[in-house]
Amino acid sequence: MTGTADLAEVLGIDPVRLSELVDALRQRNWTVATAESLTAGLLCAALTEVPGSSAVVRGGLIVYATDLKHTLAGVEVDLLARTGPVDPRVAAALAAGARRRCGSVLGLGLTGVAGPEATTSLSLALDPDSSRTAVRAAAVRAALDLLAGTLGRTGTGAGTVDSSPGPVSPTADIGIPGRIGPRE
Repeated sequence: MTGTADLAEVLGIDPVRLSELVDALRQRNWTVATAESLTAGLLCAALTEVPGSSAVVRGGLIVYATDLKHTLAGVEVDLLARTGPVDPRVAAALAAGARRRCGSVLGLGLTGVAGPEATTSLSLALDPDSSRTAVRAAAVRAALDLLAGTLGRTGTGAGTVDSSPGPVSPTADIGIPGRIGPRE
């Protein structure tokens, strides 16, 4: 568990809760995939630090460049042109694209800006003077909390999310921006 504790410490994530989150996915026989722009793979890296996570983590897409959001994750070009790459609808499309592309039950999409004008699709309340690392770590924590909320868990203990979707059954794509899981 040394690797889990090391990365979790850097990101401000409780490694025990992270392991419990992976266990909850395993118990439900659910898999997860990520499409990450803002976090450039940190969310998938955090999940895969947990021993045995290969049973539930299908993979991840790093879509840092705007054109890759379309070519790899299938985000519609019109949506990107209309809203730009940092928008809750883009995050929802990234999540759906990761789910489809990787063949997972759940998808998580993260997009945002980690600079002085820090914004994310996860509605994080961040200090505008936060470092890029702090913004990205907060986005990973919030995404893990969103995943935990979907599984009916209490989260990783460090991030906050504006909505708590509650337990869902894995049968469809993203229905509401900022949520993972099926439409209800």
